[in-house]
Amino acid sequence: MNSKDFSPFRVKQHAHLKLDHVATLPAKEDQFDADEMAHQRKRLAEKLDKLQSALYASKEKSLLLILQGMDTSGKDGVIRSVFRNISPLGVHAVAFGAPSEEESRHDFLWRVHGKVPARGDMTIFNRSHYEDVLVTRVRGWIKKHTWQERYQHIENFESLLRDAGVTIVKCYLHISKQEQKERLQERLKDPHKQWKLQPSDFEDRKLWDDFQVAYEEALSATSTEQAPWHIVPADSKPYRDLFVSGLLVQTMEAMDLKLPEPSFDLSNVKLN
Repeated sequence: MNSKDFSPFRVKQHAHLKLDHVATLPAKEDQFDADEMAHQRKRLAEKLDKLQSALYASKEKSLLLILQGMDTSGKDGVIRSVFRNISPLGVHAVAFGAPSEEESRHDFLWRVHGKVPARGDMTIFNRSHYEDVLVTRVRGWIKKHTWQERYQHIENFESLLRDAGVTIVKCYLHISKQEQKERLQERLKDPHKQWKLQPSDFEDRKLWDDFQVAYEEALSATSTEQAPWHIVPADSKPYRDLFVSGLLVQTMEAMDLKLPEPSFDLSNVKLN
C-alpha cells in the first residue's frame, strides 16, 4: 500500500471541505480479504521498521505523526497496531488532554513545543495543538477571532518545525456517527474497555455537528503543502491501520534516509 496514491485523501488548503461527503469506508478497489490484509500489513511493518532504524541511526531528521479524530476513531488503536513491531528506541507517543493549570497560563503552543521529536526520533501525537481550535471552539471557551488567529499560529509553528528537519504527517481518522455509536456501546459492555470512557465522550457526541464544522474549517485552514492533512477512512479498523502504515512508509521513503557509515575501518576487524 506504500505505492498507493494518497492524493485523493489529501485536504486542499482553503477548500470548502464537507466531511459528510467524504467516505468513512474504503473504496471497493481498496477492500482486501483477511489474508491479503495480513500480508500487506506484514510487508509494511517490515519496511517501517527499517526506515525507523535509519531515522534513529542517522540523527539528521525527525518525524511527527499527528492523529486527530472524534472519540473512538482509533487513535490508540493506530498507535498499538502500526508501531507494534517498531523498536521503542527513538519512538515516543504523547497524549494531550486538558491543559494543566501551568500549561493554561502559557500560550497554547507552549506545552506542545517541548514534545516535538528531536533529530533521529519519531513522535506520535494522540490529539495535539489542534484541540485548541476544536474543543475550545465548540465548547465556546474562545471567540471566533481567537481560533482564526490560531490557524496562522499553527501554520507558522509547523513551518518552523519543517525548517528544523521535522517531517509532519497529519491524519484525521474519519468515522461515521453510527460507527461511533457502536464503538461506544461496545465499550459500555466490555469491562476491559470501560476505563476509556469519559463523560466528555457522551457530551461531545451531542455536539457532533458542531465538531464536524470545526474540523472542516481547521483541516482546510491548516493543510499546507509542507504539512498536509490526510482524511483516513476509519470505520474499518484494519483498513485504517493499513492506510496510516502505507502513508508513513511512503513519506519516510521520500525523506531519503541513509544509514551512517561505520565509524572505523571494518576491514581490519579480526574475530578470534
